[in-house]
Amino acid sequence: MVELKSLFDEARGPERIAKRLARAGVCSRRDAERLIIAGRVAVDGNVLTGPAVIVTDSSQIEVDGAPLPVIEPPRLWRFHKKRGLVTSTRDHDDRPTVFSSLPESLPRVVSVGRLDVDSEGLLLLTNDGALARYLELPATGWLRKYRVRVYGRVDQARLNALAGGIEIDGQRYGPVQASLESQAATNAWLTIGLREGKNREIRKLMEHLGYPVNRLIRISYGPFALGQLAAGDVDEVKRRVLKDQLGLSSAAATGTASAKKRRPVLTAKAKPSGPAGGQKSAPAKAKSVRKPRPGHANRRRPA
Repeated sequence: MVELKSLFDEARGPERIAKRLARAGVCSRRDAERLIIAGRVAVDGNVLTGPAVIVTDSSQIEVDGAPLPVIEPPRLWRFHKKRGLVTSTRDHDDRPTVFSSLPESLPRVVSVGRLDVDSEGLLLLTNDGALARYLELPATGWLRKYRVRVYGRVDQARLNALAGGIEIDGQRYGPVQASLESQAATNAWLTIGLREGKNREIRKLMEHLGYPVNRLIRISYGPFALGQLAAGDVDEVKRRVLKDQLGLSSAAATGTASAKKRRPVLTAKAKPSGPAGGQKSAPAKAKSVRKPRPGHANRRRPA
């Protein structure tokens, strides 16, 4: 958590030059190393010949003679990926990519995990590679949920068997939550949740059960949902919301205890229980006195 919190600190601390270039949005770490070897990067006036250089906040870094851009704090976007887009910066088959379809107003971003070319739905994007790696880790514990359409008549009992994990052709897959959503004559819709997300995992699992996938839509990634985001649209997650979900805000740190201390919100129809704003409270009603029944007025209980 300390490392995660440091991503949001203005002071970056010492780090390798390739990492600093990537965080500034110049390029990826691998491309940064190529720039350095090509002699296009200078630190404090000295042209670098290799990437094994540590820089600090006081280092004067230039790329092709221009000062390094100011490093922005980590940001996160929700993107509704269309079917047919490759989650890659470049494709050998010259297919359209996720990054070529993004608005030009976005800074350089990387994806949090991947969606294969035939899949669609929620893809998280960030300007910080370290944040992307953190969100991808199974240890983070975030559930990724999908709506999946498959061919065939689905047996829920067979889906339940995935809850304990399964091995297919020597590959071990972790626990998967799968439930039948609706069944038609020749196909069915399922809801599937998993935490690992190996390459084409859902398609392989369903194929193993005899239910070939013909459509796959990611509907959520941890606390972030696709919602009503239209295909091809991008929406930035507010910084406050991002820090809350990462457990870095004061509200998240105090937990439910602080929530209980908050005063309830009064709606227009709600009435306060006591006097407010200097208003006089209504006079209290006099307590009624029970009249004694005949013959019991002076009766006392025995000592």
